[in-house]
Amino acid sequence: MFRRRSQTPTADSPVPVDDPKPQGTPGKGRPTPKRSEAQGRRRSPVTAPTNRKEAYRLQRERDRATRVRQREGMLRGDERYLQPRDRGPARKFARDWVDSRRLPGQYFLPAVFVIMLVSMVPFPVPVRSVVLLVYTLSLPVVMLLVLISSFYVAGRVKREVAERFPGENLKGIGFYAAMRSSQIRRLRFPKPTVLPGGKPVPSKS
Repeated sequence: MFRRRSQTPTADSPVPVDDPKPQGTPGKGRPTPKRSEAQGRRRSPVTAPTNRKEAYRLQRERDRATRVRQREGMLRGDERYLQPRDRGPARKFARDWVDSRRLPGQYFLPAVFVIMLVSMVPFPVPVRSVVLLVYTLSLPVVMLLVLISSFYVAGRVKREVAERFPGENLKGIGFYAAMRSSQIRRLRFPKPTVLPGGKPVPSKS
């Protein structure tokens, strides 16, 4: 009753030797790329984490790379990565104004360190009494110079910012400049972009 369908073996099916593609069809007429070639053209293979531990490790690596990129941007003074207290043309001008000058405040910590080292040297008794006297008198003098310099920097920067950037918020700009002037140049953050005298810092090649 039921007729068995004739099945043609795959091996016996005719295979055309030449199968040209229609010329009018766009995107045709070229051989299909192999899977290895197609995978090689991808920019970066996306590999999903196999377990939770692997996911945490990948997340930590991404977070670490983000922090490194942000820190490098902050050191360069890139506005996209700066803290709110460092952003804006007024703050940039205050930093450049301080960095382009040699002010007494930046020598405060080195001077105190040297004075403390000298006071601990075991000099003879007569010399030691003189050293202690100098140590006692020098600290207040250095602090007074730094205080005077800070008031001068704060007032001068605030006045120049008001002239150069009318309408800019001047709240805290003087204190910002004074605090930067009391820091050692190498420890300032963001890093100085100008040398003492006003010339730009040469880029590292």
